Amino acid sequence: MNSAGPASAAFDDQPVLSFVVPCYNEAANIRALYERICAVMAACPETWECICVNDGSRDETLGALTALQDKDPRVRVIDLSRNFGKEAALTAGLDHARGAAAIPLDADLQDPPELIPELVAHWRAGYDVVNAVRLSREGESLVKRASAHAFYRIFNRISKVPIPEDTGDFRLLSRPVLDALRQLPERRRFMKGLFAWVGFRTTSVSYHRAPRQAGHTTWNYVRLWRFAMDGILSFSDAPLRVASYLGLAVSLLSFLYALNLLVQTLLFGNPVKGYPSLMVALLFLGGVQLMALGVIGEYLGRVYDESKGRPVYIIRHPLEADRRIAELPPSPANH
Repeated sequence: MNSAGPASAAFDDQPVLSFVVPCYNEAANIRALYERICAVMAACPETWECICVNDGSRDETLGALTALQDKDPRVRVIDLSRNFGKEAALTAGLDHARGAAAIPLDADLQDPPELIPELVAHWRAGYDVVNAVRLSREGESLVKRASAHAFYRIFNRISKVPIPEDTGDFRLLSRPVLDALRQLPERRRFMKGLFAWVGFRTTSVSYHRAPRQAGHTTWNYVRLWRFAMDGILSFSDAPLRVASYLGLAVSLLSFLYALNLLVQTLLFGNPVKGYPSLMVALLFLGGVQLMALGVIGEYLGRVYDESKGRPVYIIRHPLEADRRIAELPPSPANH
């Protein structure tokens, strides 16, 4: 396979690099991303493939992907049966990557392909994971940047496995890392945490993240909140401990308050001031109990999801150039 042109590419050639691109309504960006990858790799000796995962797109994304696949055999398309979410689409792409290393890329061109040679250079130097750390995040609101910073701070305080701050999915993962990820059985996936959990020798490079080239992001604040909660609940039991500590503190305060009332009544004959204070105490305790039950319910919900054993993703049908890829043995999470 010749990285400078697709004409001589053979399906059975083993690529050195696998680019993994989850796609959801990215028809306006696909062509530009492909052209920038080709321009970068034309100057690199490594052979490559680009695995594009169509995550149930509602626009012309699938048509744009199949057109590229028909033109260039290095482009491989995986078409999921519905929208499973970015983490599932990313998992599908990594599961089917054949390269000695894989590099996930966002389809919106906020992750610059021009950084690929630097990632590869560190991999060649012996690193298994090369993270791409954002120095700036152009086009994002102050609220989003502040909330992202707060999430990383909170997550790294309460998780046993910290994740690098200001680092998305854009990174290089060596074959041993990919094989380790395929062994993980989680259905509800927080890939940034899983990348950190598997370990291996890690370094980082930095870059300035460009604004989205075209289209609109589907990540609103509600989805970001759910994503953050998935990450925290998947990698920390701190919410359970907080609920326990809060229950202990409320019990202690209730005991001290009851002791104070007893002293006031027995020693000083002061009547207990009843209804308002009683209602405040009941409402407060009820709120604490509901909060604790909610935390427990979140964890139980995840246990329930995992116990059903459903696959992380389902491929609607393997497109012709991808039939052999789809026949690869799935990771344990997709049995």
